[in-house]
Amino acid sequence: MASVQNGNRPISTVLHDIVGNMQDIVRSEVRMARSELGEELRKSASAARLLGAGLLLVAFSVLFVLLAAVFALSLVVPGWAAALIVAAGVGLIAAICVGAGITRFKRVRAAPKTVASVKENVSWAKQLTR
Repeated sequence: MASVQNGNRPISTVLHDIVGNMQDIVRSEVRMARSELGEELRKSASAARLLGAGLLLVAFSVLFVLLAAVFALSLVVPGWAAALIVAAGVGLIAAICVGAGITRFKRVRAAPKTVASVKENVSWAKQLTR
């Protein structure tokens, strides 16, 4: 008992405190990640609705422009060839867009603040155990 009063604690108590502190840190990191992701999802929801409506209208507009292109080409070549030419052009543009989209998705990082905080806590825990 005298050693505890002098500021010296048994190693089991110290280890128990370290484990408890690490559990608290992990719990707070999980709460922070949930909060951060929830906030970003809320911001994205209204933007996604507007974007979806706009994209739907753009799609209809593009379909009518493509139909006009088919009709215009059918004055020069048979109707089936005009439709095939327009379809090939649209397919090429779609392939380019899909490739660019995949490239951009590969650059997305989720919860950068949380990742930085976890790295900081890991380095702190490593220093404690030395």
